[in-house]
Amino acid sequence: MGGLSEIEVKRTPINHFISELSASKNILLMDQTTVTSKKTLLRSSVLVSFCTLLSRILGLARDAALASVLGASGSADAFYVAFKIPNFFRRLFAEGAFAQAFVPVLSDYRINNTKEEVRELIGAVTGSLGVVLLAMTALFMVAAPWVVYVFAPGFTDDPLQASIAAELLTITFPYLLFISLTALAGSILNAHGEYGVPAITPIFLNVSLLVATLYFAKEAAQAETAVAWGVFFAGLIQLLFQVPFLAKMKLIARPRIGFRHSGVKRILLLMGPALFGVSVGQINLLLDTVLASFLETGSITWLYLSDRLYELPLGLFAIAISTVILPSLSRSFAAENSAKFVSTLDWALRVLVVIALPSSVALFFLAEPLIATIFYRGALSANDVQMAALSLQAYSIGLVFMMLIKVLAPGYYARQDTKTPVRIGIIAMVSNMVFNLILVWPFGHVGLALATSLSAGLNAFLLWRGLAKDKYFVWHVRWLRHVASLFMACCVLGGWIYFYQSRGIDWLLLSDIQRVGHVAILVMVGVFLYGGSCFLFGLRAKDLKVAAV
Repeated sequence: MGGLSEIEVKRTPINHFISELSASKNILLMDQTTVTSKKTLLRSSVLVSFCTLLSRILGLARDAALASVLGASGSADAFYVAFKIPNFFRRLFAEGAFAQAFVPVLSDYRINNTKEEVRELIGAVTGSLGVVLLAMTALFMVAAPWVVYVFAPGFTDDPLQASIAAELLTITFPYLLFISLTALAGSILNAHGEYGVPAITPIFLNVSLLVATLYFAKEAAQAETAVAWGVFFAGLIQLLFQVPFLAKMKLIARPRIGFRHSGVKRILLLMGPALFGVSVGQINLLLDTVLASFLETGSITWLYLSDRLYELPLGLFAIAISTVILPSLSRSFAAENSAKFVSTLDWALRVLVVIALPSSVALFFLAEPLIATIFYRGALSANDVQMAALSLQAYSIGLVFMMLIKVLAPGYYARQDTKTPVRIGIIAMVSNMVFNLILVWPFGHVGLALATSLSAGLNAFLLWRGLAKDKYFVWHVRWLRHVASLFMACCVLGGWIYFYQSRGIDWLLLSDIQRVGHVAILVMVGVFLYGGSCFLFGLRAKDLKVAAV
């Protein structure tokens, strides 16, 4: 024993040297990983934003084509209801509660389990989700007339409109099955660092609807039916597009019903509360549709057109940032790296407000020019443009809050905390219902949009306060300087738009080319003035970097 101890003592300096060398190497690797993760976050955000930009541009072209062919008629309102119902469930379950519950659990499995166990989880989730979706799709197709009554009770005053909506819903609802499985595939790819493929997938929805509208609907006896089939095939194409990429990464697992799988149980437990958390905005939009069905014909279409425009910055930036930070926040929490968690969330919020504030200002002052430039042609009337512009202004007031919600919510779901967003979501949803009832009768469809903005403000504030209370958001003096610089820059931007429009331009009397030219000048000069003002008032590129941890 003595000899062995002596040998151990003699080896201690060598072991100590090796240990120190190993520790130094680990520190270097950690530093390199931190730098890489910062670059990855920014690069991934840019990639997702670029892909989303392409999708949104095509989306605007799609909506312009729909407005031109369908106008704001009763059958158009029927189509938008039939299109909104599966999309509501898609955002509520697939891209809302499911994604927020699945990604943290999958990230945890990647870190703490074997690759085979990860594949088992994917197989169990795919099979379980598929069974639920098949049953739900069959049920809603059979019960289409009653579903329409629930989502658009005002249609009962017009039996023909209700019948058209029910017929269209039987065509569009299978889209939920396809797109939910697409969302599952996208979540798997995102969790493994592949952001581009899921981001570019929505382009196929827009392409499919453009083809259906411009090629088939114009020649069809019922244009809305041809467009509805475009929705059906769009979901199928999006799902098939992602399959080869999953196969390449060897992430396709044999589906099996696995509700007893421990990972599936965790996801289900997280999903229940999350339905009210991250998807409150969608529930509020649904309530808007229900009430709008009682208003004058065209109200649903006006809200849809204005919704599409404020969704542009929301999807282009807020959802892109949210998509990128959720896996990163989930990994940071699983690795118990709270400093990186706080740093990542702080970075996301700082980048977001740089875009959200000017977007809100621009949409408010350019509501009618944008609606007219994009949608005013074909069956859409001048009155439709003015009505849609009013609701867009009401939505723009709450745009900043809606974008903040998309980034604040992952701060809870990455920590697998669903109870807090549920409480906040219920408060916001109830407040939206109250605001709706107060504002809808004096202001019509504009009151519905304004109620959504007010409830979004309350939702964002409560989410932020909860994160700050738990020390996941830390207030710094630089935030005051940051917001002050952006506020001054937005004043310059708003002043420029007001000055340009004070020349008395009648947007409804201009040709398409003239409207595009004026909007291009407003936007390009506005971007230049806003960017220059941000720099002039003290904002620097370093302020948008992820803080060192």
